Amino acid sequence: MGKRLFTSESVTEGHPDKVCDQIADAILDDIYSADPNARVAVEVCATTGMVLVFGEVSTETHYSDIPSIVRDVIRDIGYNDSSLGFDYKTCAVLSSIDEQSSDIAQGVNNASDSEGDDEAENTGAGDQGMMFGYACDETEELMPLPIVLAHALTQRLTEVRKNEVLPWLRPDGKAQVTVEYEDGVPSRVDTVVVSCQHSEDVDLKTITSCIIDEVILPSIPEELVDDDTKFYINPTGRFVIGGPAGDSGVTGRKIIVDTYGGFCAHGGGAFSGKDPTKVDRSAAYMARYVCKNLVAAGVCRRVELQLAYAIGMAHPVSVSVNSFGTGVVDDETIAQIVCDVFDLRPLSIIRTLRLDRPIYRRTSNYGHFGRPGFSWEETDSIGLIQEALKKYQF
Repeated sequence: MGKRLFTSESVTEGHPDKVCDQIADAILDDIYSADPNARVAVEVCATTGMVLVFGEVSTETHYSDIPSIVRDVIRDIGYNDSSLGFDYKTCAVLSSIDEQSSDIAQGVNNASDSEGDDEAENTGAGDQGMMFGYACDETEELMPLPIVLAHALTQRLTEVRKNEVLPWLRPDGKAQVTVEYEDGVPSRVDTVVVSCQHSEDVDLKTITSCIIDEVILPSIPEELVDDDTKFYINPTGRFVIGGPAGDSGVTGRKIIVDTYGGFCAHGGGAFSGKDPTKVDRSAAYMARYVCKNLVAAGVCRRVELQLAYAIGMAHPVSVSVNSFGTGVVDDETIAQIVCDVFDLRPLSIIRTLRLDRPIYRRTSNYGHFGRPGFSWEETDSIGLIQEALKKYQF
């Protein structure tokens, strides 16, 4: 296979698009904490001095104080002073929320008079679409190394800012990591790019040395860095104006950051602000869960799973597996094992992964996958997979 380079990026919680993702998921959590049967599809955009919340919400039991939620999220992120060009105290908050379309709702709500398996059979997907999951054995998280390292950098950027190790840092920031692969195995880090918002009173030389010492070197394993590894810090030379004041933000614009860093296909659907009846979110989580368990069970070293749904229908219209030649059985057999072991109907996904809980704001930063504490990262189906595999091995 020879050598090749692959690059993934991550952004901090102060990035304008991530500000919007967090607000959307905080609103979802607020509604879900009172009404786990609510239907939520919230979008957010942010720019200098203004946040707009819009979308569809159907709930009979809860009033959500959207302006307070928006301001709390912005304050928690760190936009707490007007000198940053955007802050929680002075920004305008506008909202335009309607009820979910009855045409969409009827495809999901047909199960209202059903119970148990009949309820799952009669609960259709909230939309059509295809979702992808992925897992590989190159990191302990069973995630691609470039996105794991990129997230480690942005998490560290936020940590040293909030702990005031580097008090001149501001909330907005990005990181990018290029990994060199040799015969399909990560061998070294070729390039690291970090762009960090900062105060006006710090020079580039100080920024560069501090970011290397306090952010990059603690985040990148020493054995992956060599004399040829390149570090680029704030390549334009200045990053004072940032966040929504520097660039407008919108929910759902960081779908590759949210998933696998470009290492596998993406169906195009975003996650934040959507309740789990939307298979854009729940089926993508399920696909990750399936893939991680397949790799952990030793069925393959690397796998991509595609699930596709039709609105109003419970069962996926297709289940497709690509193990990139690493499977102990062929891909068609792996797909059959997936169907044997996992219930891929939307309501069953919600039940399996316990998605009817206010867990979503925490997902909206540093990737939805490869982080502990989420049900779709558990590897509790290994035994079921290995038992199913026995039927197909001779």
